[in-house]
Amino acid sequence: MSSVLINAILSSCTDIDTLFNTLCWPSDSWPDRERVEALTTFIEGIGKLSECQTTVDGDNVSSTAKKYIFLRRVESVIWKQCLPFLSEVSNYEASKCNGVKDGRVEITNVVCRLLGICVTTLCDRAVSVSVARTVLSSFHPPDGETEELPGKDEGRLDIDVAIEAMSFLLPALSSEEELTMSILSAALSCIKTLNDTLVSKITVRLLSTLLSCYSGKKIASTVQLILEHLCSWHQSEHSVSTSPAVTERVLLCFTALSYYLFPPVNTEKNLSCTRTDPRRFLQFWMVLQYGLIHKDNVFRKRALYLLKMCVARSEDEAAEFPLNSVSNEGEERMFKWAPDQSKLLREFWEDYALVMETLEENQIHVVRPVLNRIDTLIQTAANDSQGVSLFHPSWLLCVYQRMFHSENKSVMREGVCHLLGLQAIEQPSFALAFAQFIVGPFMDVLSENSLFHRTAHQGIGDCPELGVKLQTFMVTFFNSLPQENRGLVLMQMVQRLGSQHWCAVPILFISQALSHLPSCPLLGPDGLQALREVLRCTMVTHQVLLRGAAQCFLLNSALSLTDVSSVSLDDVFSLLVHFRADESLCRGTSLWNQLCDWLCHSEGRFRPNVIKEGDCSPPERDTVRGYVQRQMGAFFHVPASTDQPDSLPDSGDSELLARAVLLCVDLEERRTGLKADAGIAGMASLLRPLLDTLSRLSTNVYLPLRKTDRSLQLLLRLLQLTRFRHAHSPGLQPEQRKFDCVMVSMETLVLDVVEPIQEFILRRLSGELQELWDMQRSELYLSVLRELVLEWDHSKIQEAFFSRLIRSALRTLQAEQVFSVAGQVNRAVAMASLAMTCDVAELGVFSDQSETMNLLAELSGYFYCSASLPSPTLTPPHFNQSLQKPPPAEHSTGGSEQGSVLQDWGRMAAHFIRDQWVCLGYGRRVGSPGALDVSRASGALQAAIEALSLLPSDLVLPVLGFMTSVLPQVALSEETQVVEAVTVSWKLVLGLSSNPHDFWPALRCFVTMAFHPRLLKLTEEKTPGVNNTLRQIARELMDLSQAKTGVFNVLIQHCCSTWLPSDSRSVPGRKGHSQSDASFSSALHHADILAEACVYGPVFRRDQRLIQDVQIYVERLGEKCAANTVISSDNRDDQFPRVCVLGLLSHLKSSNKMHERLMEELVTHLLNKDEAISTSKQRYYSNSLQHRVKNRVWQTLLMLLPKLREEFVGLVLDRVFEAGFVCNQASVKYLIEWMLVLILFHFPEHMERFWACFSVDQEKTKTSICTFLSVLVHLGIIVPHLKEKAVHWRKALDVILQSCFSHNFSVRLYALLALKRVWGLEEAKAEAEQAAGGPDGLGGLAAVVKACLHQAEVMQSTGNANKNWTRIQQHFFFGAFHPIRDYSMETIFYTFPSLSGVYEDEWVSPCKFENLLDFSQSASLPLRNPDPDLSLFPPGDWIQQDKGEPDGEERWAEVQKKMTPWRLGIQGQEPELGLVPQQRAARLGKLHGALLVVASLIDKPTNLGGLCRTCEIFGASGLVLDSLRHVSDKHFQALSVSSELWLPLLEVKPVELSDFLQVKKTEGYCIVGVEQTANSQSLQDYRFPEKTLLLLGNEREGIPANLLQLLDVCVEIPQQGVIRSLNVHVSAALLVWEYTRQYLPPTGGKSD
Repeated sequence: MSSVLINAILSSCTDIDTLFNTLCWPSDSWPDRERVEALTTFIEGIGKLSECQTTVDGDNVSSTAKKYIFLRRVESVIWKQCLPFLSEVSNYEASKCNGVKDGRVEITNVVCRLLGICVTTLCDRAVSVSVARTVLSSFHPPDGETEELPGKDEGRLDIDVAIEAMSFLLPALSSEEELTMSILSAALSCIKTLNDTLVSKITVRLLSTLLSCYSGKKIASTVQLILEHLCSWHQSEHSVSTSPAVTERVLLCFTALSYYLFPPVNTEKNLSCTRTDPRRFLQFWMVLQYGLIHKDNVFRKRALYLLKMCVARSEDEAAEFPLNSVSNEGEERMFKWAPDQSKLLREFWEDYALVMETLEENQIHVVRPVLNRIDTLIQTAANDSQGVSLFHPSWLLCVYQRMFHSENKSVMREGVCHLLGLQAIEQPSFALAFAQFIVGPFMDVLSENSLFHRTAHQGIGDCPELGVKLQTFMVTFFNSLPQENRGLVLMQMVQRLGSQHWCAVPILFISQALSHLPSCPLLGPDGLQALREVLRCTMVTHQVLLRGAAQCFLLNSALSLTDVSSVSLDDVFSLLVHFRADESLCRGTSLWNQLCDWLCHSEGRFRPNVIKEGDCSPPERDTVRGYVQRQMGAFFHVPASTDQPDSLPDSGDSELLARAVLLCVDLEERRTGLKADAGIAGMASLLRPLLDTLSRLSTNVYLPLRKTDRSLQLLLRLLQLTRFRHAHSPGLQPEQRKFDCVMVSMETLVLDVVEPIQEFILRRLSGELQELWDMQRSELYLSVLRELVLEWDHSKIQEAFFSRLIRSALRTLQAEQVFSVAGQVNRAVAMASLAMTCDVAELGVFSDQSETMNLLAELSGYFYCSASLPSPTLTPPHFNQSLQKPPPAEHSTGGSEQGSVLQDWGRMAAHFIRDQWVCLGYGRRVGSPGALDVSRASGALQAAIEALSLLPSDLVLPVLGFMTSVLPQVALSEETQVVEAVTVSWKLVLGLSSNPHDFWPALRCFVTMAFHPRLLKLTEEKTPGVNNTLRQIARELMDLSQAKTGVFNVLIQHCCSTWLPSDSRSVPGRKGHSQSDASFSSALHHADILAEACVYGPVFRRDQRLIQDVQIYVERLGEKCAANTVISSDNRDDQFPRVCVLGLLSHLKSSNKMHERLMEELVTHLLNKDEAISTSKQRYYSNSLQHRVKNRVWQTLLMLLPKLREEFVGLVLDRVFEAGFVCNQASVKYLIEWMLVLILFHFPEHMERFWACFSVDQEKTKTSICTFLSVLVHLGIIVPHLKEKAVHWRKALDVILQSCFSHNFSVRLYALLALKRVWGLEEAKAEAEQAAGGPDGLGGLAAVVKACLHQAEVMQSTGNANKNWTRIQQHFFFGAFHPIRDYSMETIFYTFPSLSGVYEDEWVSPCKFENLLDFSQSASLPLRNPDPDLSLFPPGDWIQQDKGEPDGEERWAEVQKKMTPWRLGIQGQEPELGLVPQQRAARLGKLHGALLVVASLIDKPTNLGGLCRTCEIFGASGLVLDSLRHVSDKHFQALSVSSELWLPLLEVKPVELSDFLQVKKTEGYCIVGVEQTANSQSLQDYRFPEKTLLLLGNEREGIPANLLQLLDVCVEIPQQGVIRSLNVHVSAALLVWEYTRQYLPPTGGKSD
């Protein structure tokens, strides 16, 4: 046809120039696509015609001339039309191209095709090469430019234009080997630098086109080159750092070129007999494995596709791989194939592919069934019968890493637990292969806190299941590793612990697992350094107890795993100094003793620290004593003093040396059993440099200041570390201290030099400290004095010195101020000295008649100025004294030091004010200067409020302590001021909530101040503002305790100790009894606080509960973990408020009117809480907060019941009955029933009111009547106390028989059980028979009862009814439980919750009450249950849950597969995976059905996302939206699950829909609408045309009327329900599936 057309054109128009001019476009205009395509067709047709026709007009000369002219014009098209246009379009704004970017792309493609046709037609090598080189130059950026802007220069092509042009030029260049290699090299270089879209285009358009132009060996060599280049690039990048971007690019290229990497078997001979096999490249497998664990599921699919191709190729070849002849010895083999084990290998890779595909689902119920496949994989890999591993373990690691990276924490946990239970790790080869994975990804995933939650079957305080498994796994793993690899792996693991921030829980259990490793020399100096980094950086912010426990485990690990011969003592003690004495490594603990034993055992084997140069003899091994003596000498080797002032030396050296001294003495005592004299001599020899320096402090004024500082730092740390043992050893009696060698030695040696120390410190504190940094020295001096006084009670330390110190300080403060740095520093030092003396005096160190105490009593006169103040002055003049900042010139420094100086000055000024309040608070607590009048007390309180605003939050404790003594004095007269003081203080405490170190002391001090007994006694009438403020703060305290455990504990402990009845604190009749009762009376004003405490117990977040569970676990370790000995319990148990208030209630007496009134108010509060929950509309579920509160309410009411007045019980009984009618959780129901039984037992006169409950309207009772039937089950306990037993027995039978015929099964079941028990009450039955006239007097009643009981026995033969009847009779409440015998605290608060399905954190153990020192037991309410039978009963309700046994299933049947397994989809996937989303979707759309779904009228992203997923799954050709912006909406993406990447999407606005539908009609589409109309066809009867356009209506309005006219047919979905509409997504899914079903190819048939 084209030749006829060309002949016709040439015959009518012989002027070629005219033809060309007609078809070419002007250089200043943009050509239209039709013109370019016409020119392309013309040139292509002329070129073909000239080859087969020698002449056109019969003249050879004319024909040659015309051909020459034609070729020249073709060449001119190249240089004057195509290339200039491509250059112009490269620099042209897309908006100028008719406003549509696709127009630019379309015209570019047709011009590039024209360029290719021109080059092919010319057949001129020079022109072809020249054009190719011109285009090729655009692949490289010009000098000075980046790859981002490669085509902006004049004449250069944009990179995507250059790629398209080169793809059309390549067929003409196949013979130009050098040029094609340059093009290939440029393309491979661009793959490294360009974006993903261009990389995809290069791969598909250039590399694939280039390979398609070759044949035979040329293809093989080119593929080899590409493969080597990409593998080399990936290897070089990953040798530096793992780069996901490199893996992405390489995977994209491999997938796009998969046809050439794995050609079909029937075409392989045509390609090459020496085909390039990517399986021979180790880096190829590395790329696949990196791809399998990539974060993007598209790249994971590409990697899995290539893996399937490799396996399929290996199976088809049926040949061994790799061949021994071509494999290098020692080279790692990641993939192998053996023909004789083809079935085994196939099944392995089938399982592997299934597991990897299933993990894409990220849903635990989908993943869990395939975990047995992982076991199969591991077992297959581990049990290789030939001794040559067929399956590399790294493939299994990919499975685990995919699980570790899952967004679903359950899948992550499942993967971790599965790895921890891996038995194959016992094989050394597996352990070694897993080593780097363990120290890398596995350690990373262990940092996830949520993995360590206890499982459902574990109790509170148990070690988490994962923690137990981790211990076993670590031991097995390290034992399986080859000996030479263990040290390196352990080192890497410890370094991993220090390389990132870890939460407290994971690092605790990892440390514990390491501590269980068997003793082995693995850690050298680098290992100890890594442990130091863990202690120094990783655990700084952790909770104190967990941090201390982790330190203990790490030290245990270090002691058992350190290679003693490779480390020096300096390495060891540099590590030990980082274990804090107040958290783990405290003298006297088991950990300290273990360390001493280790040092004793290892002494003499440590590596020498220094080897003398030139000394060839073997170096002597270091000893601990030698090390300490050497360090002591170096510590005191200080150069001569200079006149330059200096700050304090670093305290780290003194800490290390003090630890070393004490360890040395203790290990020598343990080794030789030193007695006191020998111990003193041994310590004296160690401390000789220190003692010499201390003895010369007061006499040698030329001692270097740094040396004196170091000596006092070392002395202070020795005193503190020695005292720590006594502070944290509660069992150490005072007489036992005499046998403490260190204690005795320190006392003897230090007391000999205490006088020089005192004189030196007194001299220094009395005016020699004159610089800002000297304030640190004053803190050191005062700390030393404090430790000396607290350590030894000797008069020569106290009396002579402290009186002189006080006088000196007062002289400085009372002297006229000197406005200089030295003068202000002296004042600050003087005030600090007085504050320290007051602190020490408050501890009772000084006798009351001592001179020191007399001087301290006079100290108050300085602050209050005993002379009378003028009347307008309320604030004493010496309150809140401030330091006067000297002129700037005096302390001016360089710019870099000025900030530090200002910080030091601010700190000194703040401490100066704080120290004033320390002295003032001490004076008020000891009653000095006596009672203040109201005006002075008010002024002092105002000064305290001002101090709160002046001081930093961490220094306000002394102010709060002072206010505690002043607030009650002015509460009545200055209520507004008291409210202000309390409010300001509370805000300050709240501001400290993020700082636990300062928050808890401030909170305790605040509660003591604000809830002072005298403030609590204030009534609402006298001080309404104070009462309202305290109630508000109490509520805020409870709110804060929801997030911060232990806050409410502080308040309730203070209140309970205040309100504790007199009999628990003093003997009745003694002085103080009435005062205690007066304090108790304040509880009546704050019964709401007690009521809140009775039901307190927040439901914490999972992370908070985890910390609490782990803390309980650590506490239960006891002395095995030294942290429990060192760290005092903070008493922040969330059950403590309940235990505390129940302890208070245990002391209340019904004979005491105040006690009686408090109990009745408390009962009323609790019943109100129960009713509020019952009447609220919020549903409460099992173990929810509402359920727990109700449970606690009735537990407390049960405890108080025996102490309540009979009249009061009668008043609240109706409310108890009302509670029984409410639908309650099982545990609450049992407590109410027990309450009713006890009330009727103690007060049988209320039986008539009980019978009235059965007359309530049945609509109200429903199944709640079971509560009252349960009471009748225990009627046998009540009947003996009734006067008319027969009457009540008959009433019981009447109400029970009515329920026996209830339509509700549960009611009938309860009634039958009650009937069986009541009918069995022989005494009452006999009395009733006698009253009725004899044994046969009951007559018909007996017959009915026997018939009902017979019916109950018949149940035994009927399935579930039999099970339920059996279980209800065996239930604890109707079986072992006896309401009177089992009435105890243990039953109420521990046994009942455990038996009724309440979570374990609600069980209050009896030992918690026993630990409460003031808990009062009584005969009516014992603490423990005397009968243990109930506690041995199994928990659970009686309701039967039927469970069937799972049937056996086939190999694939138990797996939920939302993916195509194994090879069924390999041929269908092809290179689509190699394309970017737009290209991939377009290709996939073309390969699928012709259904087009139009959703432009739908506006909800959720519907559109689900619709997109449906269309992609069922193979629609495309989806039309009103805007493509929906694709980025998070709600769209949540339902589309990435289907938009695989489905072509079009954008058509609703206003454009009419035109769009018209166009589609012209293209042959049948327009089908989803709408109910008069002529609509039923979906089940309609046959869809192949080219169908499905138009969906709006969610609310359907399809507009103007569009209904364009529909060819309306289809409706048959419905059976009342509601006449479906969700639009559901409707569309039904129609899309029906279309797919109609055109679904038949399965199992053969296609032509």
